[in-house]
Amino acid sequence: MTTLFGQTLSQLQEFCLSEGFPKFTAKQLCDWMYHKRVNDFNSMTNLSLKIRARLNEIALVGRHDPVDCQVSVDGTKKYLFAIRNSESEIQNYIESVYIPDGDRATLCVSCQMGCKMGCRFCVTGKQGFHGSLTAGEILNQIFSIPDSEQLTNVVFMGMGEPLDNYDAIKQTLEVLTSEWGLGWSPHRLTVSTVGITPMLKRLIDETQCHIAVSLHNPFPDERAEIMPMQKMYPIAGIVDLLKKYNWYGQRRISFEYTMFRGINDDINHASELARLLRGLHCRVNLIRFHSSPDTPYRTSDERTMTAFEDYLNNHGIICTIRASRGEDIMAACGLLAGKKKN
Repeated sequence: MTTLFGQTLSQLQEFCLSEGFPKFTAKQLCDWMYHKRVNDFNSMTNLSLKIRARLNEIALVGRHDPVDCQVSVDGTKKYLFAIRNSESEIQNYIESVYIPDGDRATLCVSCQMGCKMGCRFCVTGKQGFHGSLTAGEILNQIFSIPDSEQLTNVVFMGMGEPLDNYDAIKQTLEVLTSEWGLGWSPHRLTVSTVGITPMLKRLIDETQCHIAVSLHNPFPDERAEIMPMQKMYPIAGIVDLLKKYNWYGQRRISFEYTMFRGINDDINHASELARLLRGLHCRVNLIRFHSSPDTPYRTSDERTMTAFEDYLNNHGIICTIRASRGEDIMAACGLLAGKKKN
């Protein structure tokens, strides 16, 4: 059975022509799946009975509801989704996080089952890599939560490294921003990455979404100790690539910086970070480290974080401390594990 949800207009046109359907059927399918959010072919009433019967024989829309939801004391919701294999057996679980904040509602989505990047402080990274999600499985997180139509922003900051699954991410962005899809502005979307440089260049050149780079330490040797991908894609090279583009008045470039007590939080680190980013129109988000079992790291105290923030702002780098959300349900940054409760 072919899953249609997540396919682009051009992909659906190819599918329809291969089945002898009129080419315009693809646009109708987009309208039903993405605009009207319909999940079964029988409800697509402007398709002929013959086409609907054939679709039921050979295809699925392919959306599915979350299997669990946990709610934080701060209103954050963590949704659990089952990922199935071709035999419809559950292969693994992934999580996405809904974050309401006044008139904004952000969904943090996953793009892989586990992760290859091996960052020492990340719960997702500790479970290893179990496969990449399709565009349909990524979009399903956005369309299938009860809060879907309240969303104002989507961030690709959940489980997995988005640029290690670039083709699916690009396809997802196309569905979200095209007029035949959701028709969102690309500035409602942010893709996070540890900095896989070749794919980062493609993301810049081929899309208009915001970009967030996981930095966490400006000193190469120290960054490599907590982020092994530093050895393959050095942060200096990532910043050099970003400096080749003009970001003023364009999309936003930000750097994520998790604060580890006694490791990356003193003024020497702030000074080197300011030097590294000098000349690049960007912002730095300071993130409290969220402790998890079997980790030696602890978060910096409030005074240290504020001093770090003040130093960067005083040296020309826009910096803010990001509010922690959902820590009590293991939904905060770095805590997503895709585990089903007993």
